[in-house]
Amino acid sequence: MEALMQRRALFALPLAAPAVASAQGRYPDRPIRLILPWPPGGSADSQLRSIAELASRELGQPVVIENRSGAGGTLHAVHLAREARPDGYTLGQMHLSVVRRPFLVRTPQWDATKDFTHIIGMTGWLFGIAVRADSPFQSFREMITYAKANPGKLSFSTSGIATSNHLAMEDIIAREGVEITHVPFRGASEGITAVLSGSVSMIADSSAWAGNVEAGQMRLLCVWSEERAPRFPNVPTLKEVGHDMVVTSPYGVSGPPRMDPGVVRVLHDVMHRGLMSPENTRVRAQFDMPLAYLNTEQYQDFIVRRAAYEQEIVTRLGIRME
Repeated sequence: MEALMQRRALFALPLAAPAVASAQGRYPDRPIRLILPWPPGGSADSQLRSIAELASRELGQPVVIENRSGAGGTLHAVHLAREARPDGYTLGQMHLSVVRRPFLVRTPQWDATKDFTHIIGMTGWLFGIAVRADSPFQSFREMITYAKANPGKLSFSTSGIATSNHLAMEDIIAREGVEITHVPFRGASEGITAVLSGSVSMIADSSAWAGNVEAGQMRLLCVWSEERAPRFPNVPTLKEVGHDMVVTSPYGVSGPPRMDPGVVRVLHDVMHRGLMSPENTRVRAQFDMPLAYLNTEQYQDFIVRRAAYEQEIVTRLGIRME
């Protein structure tokens, strides 16, 4: 009977996130800033804007999105790691380029395992390679065959140097023994514009191209997920075209180092509810983004393990940024 009453008490708890008392008052008592390191309009921007809107309703304070694109999606990292106060009012998207960058430069400006408070793991991306609809390439293999016969004639866009999709594409190029020129942009939407204008041969990026593919403006040659994307059942995976690779680049939300555990708990809980909500589920489905939820402890552990992996792959491919 006591156990039953305890279970009933748990179900009776209010859904709204509790405020946390701090030296400055109750948290939150003013707007929270969530920095996204991409231009507006992409899949991560849409998904995290949905989270911000849902969190704002519960917290009673606006969660304001600030787009700070550039540096391959890492422009915001120094601010979070070195400048922002750990009071819970400045947060940012944590993704693998932030974890990876210290291994690409001579003088690292942060250590992703120590210089952030990792709050929650959320989702990842559906990556793929897409060309313009009038491209002569009907398949990934046709594109590779042409690339082998015409070294340096083809180019591909990504959302930045040393991003997950850039490294994956360089890995594919190395495995195939071809030469394809990399053209980095600040975000996937700019890469799509470049492909549609004909200035770049293909895009290797997240599913911001999905709408263009469905509209008949672009052709999808392959996806990088474990299985075929439900929206594109006729498009093969990388495994199906000959490469044992799965690339989804999971991401989450983090803050400055040494944040108060009570504040972290409030943020985790409200974002977790937002992540699992029908509204955010619909946004993720729109971009075929896989659920990759990790709680605070799990996400911290993931970042530590992933940093070791990123160091290994950067060393193996021999990619440096300075």
